[in-house]
Amino acid sequence: MYQEERLVAIMRYLKEHQRMSVQEICERFGVSRDTARRDLVKLSEQNAIIRTRGGAVLPVVQKEIESYKERLDLKSEVKSRIGAEAARHIKQGDLVLMDTSTTVQHAAQALQAEEVTVVTNSIDIADILSTKERVTVHLLGGVFHAHSRYLYGVGTVKKLQEYHVDKCFMGGGGVAEDGIYFPSEDDGQVVRQMIAQAEQVIVLVDRTKFNKKLFFKVCALEQIDVLIADDVPEEWQERLAQAEVEVIRVMPGVRS
Repeated sequence: MYQEERLVAIMRYLKEHQRMSVQEICERFGVSRDTARRDLVKLSEQNAIIRTRGGAVLPVVQKEIESYKERLDLKSEVKSRIGAEAARHIKQGDLVLMDTSTTVQHAAQALQAEEVTVVTNSIDIADILSTKERVTVHLLGGVFHAHSRYLYGVGTVKKLQEYHVDKCFMGGGGVAEDGIYFPSEDDGQVVRQMIAQAEQVIVLVDRTKFNKKLFFKVCALEQIDVLIADDVPEEWQERLAQAEVEVIRVMPGVRS
């Protein structure tokens, strides 16, 4: 069996059983431990798995979310409320960066301010904003990520360095004690540069993102100015206060 075929089979097993050990790979495919480890390194480099001591598991985002459209539908009512609150922070004449987060997409949908200029690497956000007559959209170029419908790469990051904006709106795949994490380095590198180009950084997350450390660290908590969430766990309030992050709660079921 070629490595490519084995990698597909490993992923199929993980989706069914959630985890797989090096020993199981050796026994199932008749390969050495060195070969099994090389397979896991390959999958890890593709951000398809998370390596553990003696094996691998699927990333949380891959186990729970299979496509961009499913991710957009997930907790859509909560995301809509967070997005609507974020849109209220965009004022007439603002220069804005928007990342590829589905919650940020809800902010784009709720945007009512006029004479706003938005720079984004999200195909879907650019499409939404194209229907708003008084909004100018700059779509960043780069390599197209077909699964999640965004653009990334060295060219994307280099182009971002030419902009200076008032506000950056970003999601957060995971919020940990030491910062904000994304599941993908490709997306994360672009967002890291967005943060560097903005006067104010506004993060949109729901409660489930707290206490999650994913593959790629985008920024420290101290680099965030405002965090908008449906709710914030009690144990996080002191940590965010220490980082001087303004917290805005949009509680489910409450119209703000």
